[in-house]
Amino acid sequence: MENIYHSVRLDDEKCQGCTNCIKRCPTQAIRVRGKKAYIISDRCIDCGECIRVCPHHAKYAVSGHFNEILKYKYRIALPAPSLYGQFNNLDNVDYVLTGLKKMGFDDVVEVSKGAEFISDATRKMLETGVLKKPVISSACPAVLRLIRTRFPNLIGNILPLFTPMDFTAKLAREQAKQKTGLPDEDIGVFFISPCPAKQTAIKNPLCYDEQQLNGAFAIKDIYPVLLQTMDKLQPDDLEPLNDSGIIGVGWASSGGEAAGLLKERYLAADGIENVINVLEELEDEKLNDLDFIELNCCTGGCVGGVLTVENPYVAKARIQRLRKFMPVSCNALPDKFHLDALSWTKELQPSPAMKLADNVLKAMRLMTELKEIEQSLPGLDCGICGAPSCRALADDIVRGYASKEDCVFSSLRAKGGDDSWMPAPFRGGDKHTKVPQEDDYAHDFERAFLKGQDGDETPKE
Repeated sequence: MENIYHSVRLDDEKCQGCTNCIKRCPTQAIRVRGKKAYIISDRCIDCGECIRVCPHHAKYAVSGHFNEILKYKYRIALPAPSLYGQFNNLDNVDYVLTGLKKMGFDDVVEVSKGAEFISDATRKMLETGVLKKPVISSACPAVLRLIRTRFPNLIGNILPLFTPMDFTAKLAREQAKQKTGLPDEDIGVFFISPCPAKQTAIKNPLCYDEQQLNGAFAIKDIYPVLLQTMDKLQPDDLEPLNDSGIIGVGWASSGGEAAGLLKERYLAADGIENVINVLEELEDEKLNDLDFIELNCCTGGCVGGVLTVENPYVAKARIQRLRKFMPVSCNALPDKFHLDALSWTKELQPSPAMKLADNVLKAMRLMTELKEIEQSLPGLDCGICGAPSCRALADDIVRGYASKEDCVFSSLRAKGGDDSWMPAPFRGGDKHTKVPQEDDYAHDFERAFLKGQDGDETPKE
């Protein structure tokens, strides 16, 4: 099992074992045992979907404490473009950027600036024909982890370039060293993050030997203080820090990255279920006529991250209005720029999380056993056993983490017992349960209407 840092965590005290999370996890990384959920570490991709659906707030994301910036002599903030969508009536990005400096940062460099460099590099690489099409964006770290876990055959389609967050951090650090003469250890670079997956990518990079960031703060943690600081700013207080345009800021919402390539044959999907559907079709070679595929695990793109504060559709609309006041782009790579400076320093490797065994013959034997167990289960995918599906329970059984008796239906069938104690949806022909028919509702409405006509009672709407 891989030793992986995760920013998505579980609070055992708040967990009620309700099984909402196990159904929504895209990699089936959550189980419920002993009335508590637990996360299978090497399957978790830190997408934050469990945080989004947990009604008891038992799932949460770890983010840095703001006092961490005090460890460094020179502090740089990297705001994600999705941060701009959190503020109502924002018509000048410099309010946000100046506000961050007032909070204690020495410099602010927009991640949307790095996004424009990455867009330019992607356009150049598409023109050379060196990329395997359709090219899959590498910007969403949760998508990268999803692909290496569930769709390893598609790794060769992933764009092997820095994310805007990573390249902006590298750029900001080099500029700070030239400006201040300080060594790396005295320069702190912090990302203002919309999602836990990006925080995990900082602590546990997959495609880089060395990470350029020192930490990340959640947008929802920064927002209250930043908003108060911005409210106190006057137009004369603003510093001219904005250095990006429509293309860079557009990365905040779904379709922005793909549109920045100035190509027509692209697809943009957001939301974890839609992303999985696209990857399945791509694996089946149904989308080979496309040049580029942009995928975002969060609904609406990064504006829908679980660490934001605003409704993703509202935030997207705000960013669309904000972009009207911007130039198309403010950044482009020099003509003789070597693209290797933007490329991964190591290849993305498949995750072993789904492998049944390292030995091929043993894995085949276990797979045969898994299918036999799955066929013997009822196929209801009810989640009562604590696994998200019957196949997931069969997988747990062959790995030795569960037994067939964990399925209440299999146990009941084996004992030949009465099923009257079962929840109503799973009972087999309970004569005491009356199933309402469509005509019953029609008669009820007719009786209520006639009663109202007689003046005895006005029917309620």
